Amino acid sequence: MGLEKENLGTSIIMDEDEFNRTIEPILSKKGRSAHPAEPDRDPYDMNAHLKVGFDDVIAEPVSAHSFDKVWIGSHAAFELVKYLLYRVLSTLLAVPVAFILGLVFGVLSCIHIWLVMPVIQSFLMLLPSLQVVWRSLTDMFVTPLFRSMGRSLTSVQVTTTEC
Repeated sequence: MGLEKENLGTSIIMDEDEFNRTIEPILSKKGRSAHPAEPDRDPYDMNAHLKVGFDDVIAEPVSAHSFDKVWIGSHAAFELVKYLLYRVLSTLLAVPVAFILGLVFGVLSCIHIWLVMPVIQSFLMLLPSLQVVWRSLTDMFVTPLFRSMGRSLTSVQVTTTEC
């Protein structure tokens, strides 16, 4: 029945092997086991193209290298700024954009359910009747015309002569 204290300190790791391609900054893994695993917010991998890391944006060829500390510091700054800017922008824009998109998709769903699908079903119900009318019209006008043209053109003979 004692008071339990847990140290949840974080620190930036400056090891090149630990650089990852996530949006989170490079933090130590201490204290992560106490928290449950976060749910996958992109289960269908719709935003795979947004998994951009430092190595995808900045690359130094072998012939031109900056100092190691500059490279590591710029990598840490890149990851930290990307992480913080995303958090700030999502805090400011997530709720209004979600509201607007909810309205848009609600209106589109309503239009699709109450207007588009009834019109399509009406056309599908009318098509068999229109098919019968179309077949009757072609049998009455088009078929006799082409039969008579075919019969009259069967008597035409084409011969080729060399000049």
